[in-house]
Amino acid sequence: METLGGAEFALDNTYLNTSSCGVLPRRAAAAMGRLIGELASGRPGGSGDAGTVSAARRSFARLAGVPEERVSAGSSLSVQVALIANSLPPGAEVLFPEGEYTSVVTPFAVRGDLVLRYAPLAGLAEAVRPGTALVAFSSVQSADGRIADLPAVRAAAAAHGARTLVDTSQSAGWLPLDAGDWDFTVTTAFKFLLCPRGVSFLTVTEEAQESLVPLHAGCFASDSWTIYGPVEDLASTARRFDESPAFVAYHGAVEALALVEEIGVPAIHAYDTGLARSFREGLVELGLSPLPGDSAVVAVPGLGHRVADLEKAGVTASDRAGNLRLAFHLYNSPADVTRALSLLAA
Repeated sequence: METLGGAEFALDNTYLNTSSCGVLPRRAAAAMGRLIGELASGRPGGSGDAGTVSAARRSFARLAGVPEERVSAGSSLSVQVALIANSLPPGAEVLFPEGEYTSVVTPFAVRGDLVLRYAPLAGLAEAVRPGTALVAFSSVQSADGRIADLPAVRAAAAAHGARTLVDTSQSAGWLPLDAGDWDFTVTTAFKFLLCPRGVSFLTVTEEAQESLVPLHAGCFASDSWTIYGPVEDLASTARRFDESPAFVAYHGAVEALALVEEIGVPAIHAYDTGLARSFREGLVELGLSPLPGDSAVVAVPGLGHRVADLEKAGVTASDRAGNLRLAFHLYNSPADVTRALSLLAA
């Protein structure tokens, strides 16, 4: 059956685990293969093309709705979160949702001199108070796919003068989101953005950039490609926070992000959430109780133990915090919904 992703994907199973890792488009795999082949034969230009990093940055900036000058390219969520965690003064209060993803919380926790506070996701906005320095949370929760009340949190943070950090790893690529609404966003791109692992993006407002120290600055943070001695001309944009890139991953990322742009996040949102809605309705008909909502990620509490049975039958899902978690994306079809429901009914 035709899917929104079309011929770009060739899956051998019913893959409903994009919340863990997305499927590489064929064009991304081909680009990586070409570079690997060149590296194996002694590529004259070295390990990869820096232009691919710039192209990926521009593509992500368009998807995130911000100027490319606000985007820093990296390799992992925790490294970019740690940059923000290091910017806070001792004693600063950071507010998280209960059960927030580890890589969002731990860079703050290991400092040992910050005040960490937690609140239920549904009450996160109400928990912001005078003295809260930063609200750090995922737009879509990893454990169960719940979507945060983004307008309410943004308004509460603004009312109390708190900065905001949003992890969009579980939403970028299917949930329309304007990164410019937040002081910081961090995104691992190997999920719904379909990139290889080793690609991540940090967005920073111009004002918030002044609060960050480029702790891991190297050649890529320089405007003049300094390769010996300290960098003395750091980039004036968020590029000064770049990590040294994993070129093979970025060669694939350029192609994957281009595909997401071609199809468009609004179309992907409608498609993904439509499949998820059908799946939720089918679960209810089976007498099961999925968490309600309009997320592309569906969670059924207490059913995480069914993951192994589904895997044996060729359906890939995940067990998170006891939840059976299934994520629908542009390479899935209504037939995948039907198959997963039939197996759960057995």
